[in-house]
Amino acid sequence: MAFFIEVVALLVAVFILYLLYTLLKNPMSLIANAAMGIIFFFIINMFLVRDVAINFFSIAIVAIAGIPGVLLVLLLHFLGLGF
Repeated sequence: MAFFIEVVALLVAVFILYLLYTLLKNPMSLIANAAMGIIFFFIINMFLVRDVAINFFSIAIVAIAGIPGVLLVLLLHFLGLGF
């Protein structure tokens, strides 16, 4: 059983390294996605949903994930699970 866990952990680590490589291969797209996400988040918070908390954690999620991060923060807000 321990061998199976080690193999799965190794495969997960390799997958995470592959994702990091593909994301960091083109940093301009990552920066553009983060900037669009932050702008989109502030526009939504200004005009549509005024009670979403703007704090370090919500901005960090939006800056790292971009537009999907905005959707995640809004989903968590509407479900009452955070932010």
